[in-house]
Amino acid sequence: MFEIQGNSIASEDTSGTNTRQKDTGINPFSRTIAFNTSVLNGMSHEMRTQMNSIISLAFLLKDKSLVEPERDEFVNQIYSTCEQLIALFENYLESAIVDTGIPKSDELICNHNNLLDGLFSEFREVLRKTGKESIELVTEIQFSESHNIFIDKIRVYRILRCLFQNSLQNTDSGYIKTGYFSSENEVTFYVLDSGQGYLKTREFLNTNDLADSLSQYHDLSSAVNITLAKKLIQLLGGTFNIQCNGTSGSGIYFSIPVRLRPNNEITINKYINSIISS
Repeated sequence: MFEIQGNSIASEDTSGTNTRQKDTGINPFSRTIAFNTSVLNGMSHEMRTQMNSIISLAFLLKDKSLVEPERDEFVNQIYSTCEQLIALFENYLESAIVDTGIPKSDELICNHNNLLDGLFSEFREVLRKTGKESIELVTEIQFSESHNIFIDKIRVYRILRCLFQNSLQNTDSGYIKTGYFSSENEVTFYVLDSGQGYLKTREFLNTNDLADSLSQYHDLSSAVNITLAKKLIQLLGGTFNIQCNGTSGSGIYFSIPVRLRPNNEITINKYINSIISS
């Protein structure tokens, strides 16, 4: 279900040269079975590990000598673990649904200037809940005259959530930067981080054999997040590329075609506003 088919999309490696996915000559159906087996085995192991963690924390909560701050910390850890499990299953199932070929783009009318406002707030809350408030969330938006566009906002949000979670998992300190800029016919979104996951993320994004990539990096969450993001970008008719950000951080950019709502004119202002959340 997770095998990516169709046209390959160029991406940039550390030297700045373009690389493309190569045809390995392996039967795509065989690769699909191999990856599904790897994913299901990985999900089984992940679920057991996380459930054991939840059970242990729940047992500790029964200790009547716990002070309130400790109790709150355990509750937050249980909540965070449950959210991780739910997200893993949701992303896997969403990817399987995309593979059926049934989903179609569902465009909504959105204002260009506040397209990601709700998502930025969500990301700040995620940093707080996961105890990673030391990571700075940098948000960038391109100012222009207010106009409306047709875009599949729900799936764009889903892509950015996957990329943000991947950056969060691979970043212990520094920053995660997300934003977008536009032209008349498309909007380009990006998520950059100062973490350590560039090589792993590049592998999952560009590989033709995700089962093999999983055997190299053993990171199920990143594999599922990156695979779903890639599939949704392709579903929306978009393109993507990855660059090394700094020493070993990741920078993923993807562009989605959009349509202007009639009777709206665009005057692009190249000034970019940067907001660093505390």
